[in-house]
Amino acid sequence: MKQKKNKKIFLIGEIGINHNGSVKLAKKLIDEAINAGFDAVKFQKRSPEIVVPDFKKNELRQTPWGTITYLKYKKKIEFEKKQYDEIHKYCKKKNIYWFASPWDIESVNFLKKYKLKFMKIPSAMITNLKLIKEVAKLKVYTFISTGMCTYKDIDKAINLFKKYNNKFMIMHTVSTYPCPEKDLNLNVIKKLKNRYKCQVGYSGHEVSVSPSLTAAAFGAEAIERHITLNRTMWGTDHSASLEAPGMKQLITLIRKFEIYSGDGIKKFSKEEKKKLKDQKYW
Repeated sequence: MKQKKNKKIFLIGEIGINHNGSVKLAKKLIDEAINAGFDAVKFQKRSPEIVVPDFKKNELRQTPWGTITYLKYKKKIEFEKKQYDEIHKYCKKKNIYWFASPWDIESVNFLKKYKLKFMKIPSAMITNLKLIKEVAKLKVYTFISTGMCTYKDIDKAINLFKKYNNKFMIMHTVSTYPCPEKDLNLNVIKKLKNRYKCQVGYSGHEVSVSPSLTAAAFGAEAIERHITLNRTMWGTDHSASLEAPGMKQLITLIRKFEIYSGDGIKKFSKEEKKKLKDQKYW
């Protein structure tokens, strides 16, 4: 996904776990992403027994399935091969990319079987160098979210991708859900570009659309936003997601931005010359 001058910003609809364990709901979200104009949809893949810390496994949680342990809840909302086979087939039919962020090496090996065009390192895993190494070895274009970490952590992750000659894009991220606009710190996008001399995007968790447009103006080459059918649905990420009207507004604004931004080359058009001729008195 090598960026060229004036190439369209790559727009990702983050379904994540907003499907609440339902393939039917996931398909509806894919349809909404397509209707809005997203280029890809993204999910999350976990092995709950591995990624849920021991101290949380037996915590009780109120869910649509009753009061169950946190581990059982995570298993309830996790898609496995049968569900991802169906999603893979559906996205291929609908002509939209899908990919996912793996949270453990077992999930990396699971996802690589689908020969996906993209991969994602979630912010929570950016210091998991064993996981990053396995992703980097895949030679799949990877988006690297940079929430919950320092520049030193980003350095280590990027060095692994460079070591294995794997193309990547850093995604500026602030990992609070939803994120207050005063904390977005979008100027970091420019800082990341200057520091790493690489492609930089934005993964937002705020409730509004306008920060994404600002991110584009600051040079974001990909924008990822969580999407949902309804912000009031049960689940951890729905409140930080865009509903259908917000999705369409986002895509419309970004595509308009690309048009009116131009190529940055100063021009003296025929129309301007004609206008000057009409007004010139000297």
